[in-house]
Order: sequence, then C-alpha cells, then structure tokens
Amino acid sequence: MIESNLAALADAAKGRIAAATTPAELETIRVEFLGRKGGALASIDMKSVPADQKAAVGKMLNTAKQAIEALLDARTSDFASAAQAARLESEWLDLTVPPTGPRRGSLHPLTQIQNEIEDLFVSLGFTVLDGPEVESDEHNFDALNIPPDHPARDMQDTFWLDGGWLLRTHTSPVQVRGMRKLGPPLRMIAPGRVFRNEEVDASHEHTFYQLEGMMVDKNVSVANLLYFMKTLLSAIFKRDVTVRLRPGYFPFVEPGFELDIQCLICNGAGCPVCKQSGWVELLPCGLVHPNVLRRSNIDPEEWGGFAFGLGLTRLVMMRYAIDDIRQLQGGDLRFLRQF
Repeated sequence: MIESNLAALADAAKGRIAAATTPAELETIRVEFLGRKGGALASIDMKSVPADQKAAVGKMLNTAKQAIEALLDARTSDFASAAQAARLESEWLDLTVPPTGPRRGSLHPLTQIQNEIEDLFVSLGFTVLDGPEVESDEHNFDALNIPPDHPARDMQDTFWLDGGWLLRTHTSPVQVRGMRKLGPPLRMIAPGRVFRNEEVDASHEHTFYQLEGMMVDKNVSVANLLYFMKTLLSAIFKRDVTVRLRPGYFPFVEPGFELDIQCLICNGAGCPVCKQSGWVELLPCGLVHPNVLRRSNIDPEEWGGFAFGLGLTRLVMMRYAIDDIRQLQGGDLRFLRQF
C-alpha cells in the first residue's frame, strides 16, 4: 500500500513540476511534497509499518524524495537559464555599431526667427546693431523724447537699478547709439532682450524679445515705412496675413501708428493670446520725431526717417501657433525639441 502511494506521489509531483510556470509556483510544490510539516512525504505514518519492512520503506521514501528534489532542481535551473537569456537579450549590445554620439541640439525658435529677419534686412541694406541690456536713463528715455516728467514713462513698468540705471524697456536705445555713432544716412535693426515689470500671463512676460528698426535718409515717407513692413511680414509668415494700420501715440515718432496682425492662433475669433479681440499688436511704428533726431545731432530739416518696434516674441507665437508666451522662456526640452 505504501509503495503504491509513494509511486502515485512521485508521479503527481513530476506532473506538477513539469507544469509549473514560475519559480514561486515551484516553491509551492516543494513545500507541498517535501515540507517537514504537512508535506506529502512527511505525512506518511512509519509507525504503522511492520518492523521487518521499515528499512525497505525508508529506502523507498528516500528514493522518492531524491527523485522529487532532482526534478525541482532541474526545473529551477530551467527558470534561471530562461531569466539569464532574457536579461542578456535585453542588455545585448552590438559592439560593431558606431556610437550615436551626443544628441543634436537645435536653435531656439526665437533665434531661428531672429536669424531670418536679420538675413532679410541685411539683404535690404540694413546693419544689425547691438547694445547693453543695462541702460542709462538718457538712452532709454531722454534721447527718445521722453523727459522725466513725460507721462509716457508710466506706460512702461521699468526695473530700476541703483545709480539711476535700469534694465532697458525696449531696444530703442540701440537706435540712439546707432545714430550718434554712425550718423545719416542710416539703415539699422536692433534685436535683443528687454525687461518690463509686468504680471506674467499667457501673452505677457517680464522678459521678452523685441526687434527695432530705423531708416534715416532724405525724403523718407510713410510709404517707405509701409513697404518695408509688408516685405517683412510676407517674408516671415510666408502667406497672406490680415493687417490693420491705426493711429498710435509714441513720443519718439510723429505721426505714430499701430500695425496690428489678425491673430493667427484663433484666426480672429478671440483667444487669451489676443485678449479676445482677434488682433495682436505687432508693429508700433511711425516717422522719427524731429526731437529724437536733434538729440542725436541730426538736422531734421535735412534728414528724416522711420522707425518701428517689432514684438519678436509675439511674432514667434504667431508663426508657430504658440498659445502661451511662458513656454518660450520655460526651458522645457519637450517643447523646444519640436523646433
């Protein structure tokens, strides 16, 4: 009877071990058959075996135990080999393949558009100028027909520094420096970073980019201004855009205009970028005020000019349909890698 039970247990163990799919399942089988407490082999009652048969039965138990252990060890080895093969497969490297090297970077969308505009204006005979971001009151305001008591100073929330210095609120100071250094006739653009103490939202930042332009020559008119502005917009957007020209007040131009572009995010329907108006202020412009020319030692009776200030950051938002200005300064590589 015990012999037949042992044979049945060995067969059952063999079948269970062969069907096991995980090491955990294999451990359960080991405890079930070989466990010291409650295991199938340990539960066989040797007390009921006659004395003259105990040695033979004990030998059979030993043989059955060794057979089951051998099957368990073999299956455990199979699992270990499979795990090792899977790990090697996942970690396999082809050492003959050349290394990929560092991931190629890309230019920031602001830099890309700035380069395009610079190339365009250079082809039109303009010079690209640069200037300091920490400016004097003279260059940022006084020389641009904005004296200390002028209400236009309240239009720009300025970051003031010690000693009367400030973070420039526009790139117009570069125009002043250009006129004083180069003199007329003059064609120049001045791209750069500017700062205003504003609340940050989807369309406003305290740090953003502008591109100012100026032409000083004889017999300059509004027609010259419109020609260059239309040339600029058609080159940047590479499609027809809807614009409007309306009167605008800026102390450094007279007459002054606001050139607005229909919002390319919502196509004029209204969104947070255009403040639900359907239009985005893009190009404040006008003819250079005679006082600005005089402050730079240029005779307004002999020379005239036009000037414009382009919101470079807003232009990038329109070009790429970016609905939040904060993404441009956020440094999120997931966003920047799209460009």
